[in-house]
Amino acid sequence: MKKVIFLVALALLLVCSGVIYFKFFWAFAEGYKEGQLNNIMYKGYIFKTYEGKLIQAGYKGGNGVQSNEFEFSATEEVGKMLEQLEDVSSKNIKLHYKEYKNAVPWRGFKEFVVDSVIILKTTSPTITPESSEIPF
Repeated sequence: MKKVIFLVALALLLVCSGVIYFKFFWAFAEGYKEGQLNNIMYKGYIFKTYEGKLIQAGYKGGNGVQSNEFEFSATEEVGKMLEQLEDVSSKNIKLHYKEYKNAVPWRGFKEFVVDSVIILKTTSPTITPESSEIPF
């Protein structure tokens, strides 16, 4: 009887672990968003994270030009780079992000987590956490 209880408890533990992993830690989508950096801030009560907004221009039929905001969290390295970009916020940038099902406090307040930045110029240099300088 003890063996059956142990196996049932182990199976429940594995199922709960799988649900938690897929709900909070598995990135089910990734992609790019392009626009102008609106703001970036470092905030939080216990877990400090970088949170930002990207303004995307677009066209909506009948209503003319519209503006879309893309709200995101950023990794520590990318957040510091984006703070430096705040001075040149008129430049178009492209953000690579991963989308998670839910946000967790130590990763950020948003489901979208940015992990790299591309400044859009004629040569499109990529900024990754490994490179320390930002080409302007």
